[in-house]
Amino acid sequence: MRPQRPRSRPLPSRAHWLLVGLALAGGLRASAAGEVPRLVVQAPPELRASASRLERLGPEALEPAMRRTGLADPGPPILVVLAPEASPAARARPAWVAGYAQGANGVVVLLPARVGRYPDADLLSLLQHEVAHVLIARAARGGEVPRWFDEGLAMASSRATGLGDRARLALAVLSDSRLPLARIDAAFAGGTAEVESAYALARDVVRELLARHGEDVGARILARVARGERFAHAFRGATGETVGDFERRYWRERSFWDRWLPILTSSVLLWGGIATLALLAFRRRRARDLATYQRWEEEERLRLAPPPSAEQESGGNGSPRSH
Repeated sequence: MRPQRPRSRPLPSRAHWLLVGLALAGGLRASAAGEVPRLVVQAPPELRASASRLERLGPEALEPAMRRTGLADPGPPILVVLAPEASPAARARPAWVAGYAQGANGVVVLLPARVGRYPDADLLSLLQHEVAHVLIARAARGGEVPRWFDEGLAMASSRATGLGDRARLALAVLSDSRLPLARIDAAFAGGTAEVESAYALARDVVRELLARHGEDVGARILARVARGERFAHAFRGATGETVGDFERRYWRERSFWDRWLPILTSSVLLWGGIATLALLAFRRRRARDLATYQRWEEEERLRLAPPPSAEQESGGNGSPRSH
């Protein structure tokens, strides 16, 4: 993805249901070990190389998502559709969307031509992220969870935090140090910069949640949601604090160094600073060169100018010019 993932909705054509049928025809059983979901990868000929790489993945690639969601049984196979850029699936999504999941249907759609955009750097992490969304939906059994929790838990299940995350997080916190979780959810519908900030914040909020209440806290919350509790009640039952208390504490603990150190140590800032210094040096050099050229032109103009006449020397009245 991406940085923005629209809410799950059916594929616009009957091809979706045909692909689901192919997946079901392949068997509804989970993996032999019963620990990770079985993936059924569908791709056109031009994307078969990418599909083959995904088909060769070992169970360890999806184990973090199973652990984060607390599922003992991953459920039926997940259909993974690799769509080319010219496909209806790609044209129906904004240019920054690299993948999306339909959790209720157990379908993941990946757009390999768009891989590399934040927050997923490669096809594997994108797949892990989208599969995590399907597993979160299955663990919640149709119950609703907020977008910040869904995205943050999926990111925690797909990759480690990097410098890019920390720099985006710091910039987001500096721009609004009291950004409510509800506004993070709303930011996912904004522009590219807002979406990237929303991902970074969601990842960090869930990271803090896991650090404070245990690596299985997401699974405990989802289990309560699956039993019919609203997310706010499930959150309090699993953590012992309200969402509001957790949020206030999270923002209160964003210290000066939490905000500035990621920016100061970011490779993005480093190269941005180098580029800025280079631009300033170029502008100064250009100004010096322009002044030099102007001086040369003036000297050349004076050299080629005709000598003054006797009348000009005398000031125009025959008498010497006083100095």
